[in-house]
Amino acid sequence: MTTPIQTIRDDFSLLDEWEDRYRYVIELGEDLPPFPEEDRTAANKVPGCVSQVWLTTEQGAGADPVISFQGDSDAHIVRGLVAIMLALFSGRRASEIQRTDAEATLKELGLDEHLSPQRANGVRSMVKRIKRDAEAALKQTA
Repeated sequence: MTTPIQTIRDDFSLLDEWEDRYRYVIELGEDLPPFPEEDRTAANKVPGCVSQVWLTTEQGAGADPVISFQGDSDAHIVRGLVAIMLALFSGRRASEIQRTDAEATLKELGLDEHLSPQRANGVRSMVKRIKRDAEAALKQTA
Protein backbone atom coordinates (compact mmCIF):
# COMPACT_ATOMS: atom_id res chain seq x y z
CA MET A 1 0.00 0.00 0.00
CA THR A 2 1.47 3.33 -1.01
CA THR A 3 1.48 6.29 1.36
CA PRO A 4 -1.41 8.67 0.58
CA ILE A 5 -0.34 11.94 -1.07
CA GLN A 6 -1.88 14.03 1.75
CA THR A 7 0.23 12.15 4.31
CA ILE A 8 3.32 12.87 2.20
CA ARG A 9 2.38 16.57 2.04
CA ASP A 10 1.82 16.68 5.82
CA ASP A 11 5.10 14.88 6.55
CA PHE A 12 7.04 17.17 4.20
CA SER A 13 5.63 20.24 5.97
CA LEU A 14 7.19 18.97 9.22
CA LEU A 15 10.65 18.47 7.69
CA ASP A 16 12.69 21.66 7.49
CA GLU A 17 16.04 20.33 6.31
CA TRP A 18 16.53 19.07 2.76
CA GLU A 19 18.57 16.11 4.08
CA ASP A 20 15.55 15.00 6.16
CA ARG A 21 13.27 15.32 3.13
CA TYR A 22 15.78 13.38 1.02
CA ARG A 23 15.83 10.54 3.59
CA TYR A 24 12.02 10.59 3.71
CA VAL A 25 11.80 10.25 -0.09
CA ILE A 26 14.12 7.23 0.11
CA GLU A 27 11.94 5.73 2.90
CA LEU A 28 8.84 6.17 0.71
CA GLY A 29 10.61 4.15 -1.98
CA GLU A 30 11.50 1.43 0.51
CA ASP A 31 7.79 1.12 1.38
CA LEU A 32 6.74 0.39 -2.21
CA PRO A 33 5.30 -3.10 -2.67
CA PRO A 34 7.68 -5.56 -4.35
CA PHE A 35 7.67 -5.14 -8.14
CA PRO A 36 7.25 -8.45 -9.99
CA GLU A 37 10.41 -9.53 -11.80
CA GLU A 38 8.38 -10.51 -14.89
CA ASP A 39 7.18 -6.89 -15.20
CA ARG A 40 10.74 -5.55 -15.61
CA THR A 41 10.33 -5.51 -19.38
CA ALA A 42 11.23 -3.07 -22.12
CA ALA A 43 7.50 -2.34 -22.60
CA ASN A 44 7.16 -1.27 -18.96
CA LYS A 45 10.38 0.74 -18.87
CA VAL A 46 9.91 4.51 -18.81
CA PRO A 47 12.11 6.17 -21.44
CA GLY A 48 13.84 9.42 -20.56
CA CYS A 49 14.94 8.36 -17.09
CA VAL A 50 18.65 8.12 -16.31
CA SER A 51 17.92 5.39 -13.75
CA GLN A 52 15.84 2.44 -14.79
CA VAL A 53 12.14 2.98 -14.01
CA TRP A 54 9.34 0.52 -14.68
CA LEU A 55 5.62 1.23 -14.53
CA THR A 56 2.66 -1.07 -14.97
CA THR A 57 -0.89 0.12 -15.49
CA GLU A 58 -4.10 -1.60 -14.45
CA GLN A 59 -7.33 -0.15 -15.74
CA GLY A 60 -10.79 -0.60 -14.26
CA ALA A 61 -14.02 -0.70 -16.23
CA GLY A 62 -16.33 2.12 -17.27
CA ALA A 63 -16.30 5.37 -19.20
CA ASP A 64 -13.93 7.04 -16.72
CA PRO A 65 -12.05 4.06 -15.29
CA VAL A 66 -10.03 3.98 -12.11
CA ILE A 67 -6.40 3.37 -13.01
CA SER A 68 -3.84 1.82 -10.71
CA PHE A 69 -0.11 1.94 -11.23
CA GLN A 70 2.74 -0.03 -9.82
CA GLY A 71 6.35 1.02 -10.24
CA ASP A 72 9.95 0.53 -9.29
CA SER A 73 13.44 1.87 -9.96
CA ASP A 74 16.98 0.64 -9.51
CA ALA A 75 17.96 3.89 -7.72
CA HIS A 76 16.88 4.65 -4.12
CA ILE A 77 15.94 8.31 -4.55
CA VAL A 78 14.17 7.63 -7.86
CA ARG A 79 12.25 4.79 -6.24
CA GLY A 80 11.03 7.37 -3.72
CA LEU A 81 10.00 9.71 -6.54
CA VAL A 82 8.11 6.79 -8.11
CA ALA A 83 6.33 6.33 -4.74
CA ILE A 84 5.30 10.01 -4.73
CA MET A 85 3.97 9.78 -8.31
CA LEU A 86 2.03 6.61 -7.44
CA ALA A 87 0.58 8.35 -4.37
CA LEU A 88 -0.46 11.24 -6.57
CA PHE A 89 -1.97 9.27 -9.47
CA SER A 90 -2.69 5.63 -8.64
CA GLY A 91 -6.24 4.60 -7.75
CA ARG A 92 -7.80 7.68 -9.37
CA ARG A 93 -10.18 8.07 -12.28
CA ALA A 94 -8.60 8.69 -15.68
CA SER A 95 -10.16 12.18 -15.94
CA GLU A 96 -8.76 13.11 -12.52
CA ILE A 97 -5.30 11.90 -13.56
CA GLN A 98 -5.52 14.13 -16.62
CA ARG A 99 -6.30 17.18 -14.44
CA THR A 100 -3.63 16.53 -11.78
CA ASP A 101 -0.67 18.90 -11.88
CA ALA A 102 2.38 16.89 -10.81
CA GLU A 103 4.73 19.87 -11.29
CA ALA A 104 2.69 21.89 -8.77
CA THR A 105 2.91 19.04 -6.26
CA LEU A 106 6.70 18.79 -6.68
CA LYS A 107 6.94 22.55 -6.21
CA GLU A 108 4.70 22.40 -3.13
CA LEU A 109 6.95 19.69 -1.64
CA GLY A 110 10.04 21.73 -2.50
CA LEU A 111 11.39 18.92 -4.66
CA ASP A 112 11.49 20.97 -7.86
CA GLU A 113 14.47 22.99 -6.65
CA HIS A 114 16.38 19.98 -5.28
CA LEU A 115 16.14 17.57 -8.20
CA SER A 116 18.95 17.40 -10.71
CA PRO A 117 17.88 18.23 -14.29
CA GLN A 118 18.17 14.52 -15.19
CA ARG A 119 15.94 13.46 -12.28
CA ALA A 120 13.43 16.21 -13.08
CA ASN A 121 13.32 14.97 -16.68
CA GLY A 122 12.80 11.44 -15.42
CA VAL A 123 9.86 12.53 -13.27
CA ARG A 124 8.38 14.38 -16.26
CA SER A 125 8.76 11.20 -18.34
CA MET A 126 6.92 9.22 -15.65
CA VAL A 127 4.11 11.78 -15.53
CA LYS A 128 3.88 11.81 -19.33
CA ARG A 129 3.55 8.01 -19.39
CA ILE A 130 0.89 8.01 -16.61
CA LYS A 131 -1.15 10.73 -18.34
CA ARG A 132 -0.81 8.98 -21.71
CA ASP A 133 -2.19 5.77 -20.17
CA ALA A 134 -5.10 7.75 -18.66
CA GLU A 135 -5.81 9.40 -22.00
CA ALA A 136 -5.77 6.00 -23.74
CA ALA A 137 -8.21 4.63 -21.15
CA LEU A 138 -10.61 7.52 -21.79
CA LYS A 139 -10.40 7.04 -25.57
CA GLN A 140 -11.07 3.29 -25.31
CA THR A 141 -14.39 3.90 -23.65
CA ALA A 142 -15.44 6.88 -25.81
